[in-house]
Amino acid sequence: MSEHSTQFEAAGGGLVLRGAILLYRSEGPRNFSSYGAHRGDAAAFASMHAVEHDEEGRPTIAAGVPLSRAHLRQWTEALGRTVRPELLPENILVAHPDMLVWWVPEQVRPAYFNLSTRLAGLQVLTERTVVPVPYPAHLFIATRSRLGVYALPVNERPTADTRVLHSPILNVFVNGSLCWGNIPTPRALAISSIPEFERAVFDSWSTHPNPGQEFTISGKGGLVRLWDDLAARRAKRFPIKRLKAFGAGARQGQRSTTEPITLGRIIGGAK
Repeated sequence: MSEHSTQFEAAGGGLVLRGAILLYRSEGPRNFSSYGAHRGDAAAFASMHAVEHDEEGRPTIAAGVPLSRAHLRQWTEALGRTVRPELLPENILVAHPDMLVWWVPEQVRPAYFNLSTRLAGLQVLTERTVVPVPYPAHLFIATRSRLGVYALPVNERPTADTRVLHSPILNVFVNGSLCWGNIPTPRALAISSIPEFERAVFDSWSTHPNPGQEFTISGKGGLVRLWDDLAARRAKRFPIKRLKAFGAGARQGQRSTTEPITLGRIIGGAK
């Protein structure tokens, strides 16, 4: 084992090496970092070990036991006490190591359209263009595996009981996930990464509705024609009443028989 010399400073005195976690994974490519991402389907195992010290204070990793949730909880709580407190902006709803939830008010902003299929009768979106359009208030739920994009029924900070709507933004799947395409994904799940997440949604080129997305709005004309009409009229407000409740009517003629999907339900089931 290589020797490491590390100095710690703490308010209550120096830190002492007490334990070690060893991580095991099925053998794969040799050219990856030990601290980098790995394939999600690779077999893995972790063990928790006490660290013993000899008479001269030299540490030795003792025999271990399988890493348990109790171990993780204990050390997460201990590590959490060393995290510097952070003042959260008003638009942040949840700030957690594995989840970031925030909302943005309704507003008119530039939209980027470059439709892969040009429908007959369009007024503005007949070519690659950047045009101001009104967006409804939106909710974002970022986890380590996806970015959920949803519309809100009112222009105010949502609560756990707020029922969410399908987002009308193109390139969003009917399950709420953003289709990243070739858009770079933020490296960190942190408040500082929110501008990157929002640029991926609002500042990327909208090329087409994702499968089933045309049926997430009510009324005639479909989603693309709705955006075209808003752009042509230079509208200032998005017609919220045309957005269907999230989970309802994702397919033509389909009716929702489930209970309303609220912000609280989505957060509880997010992965």
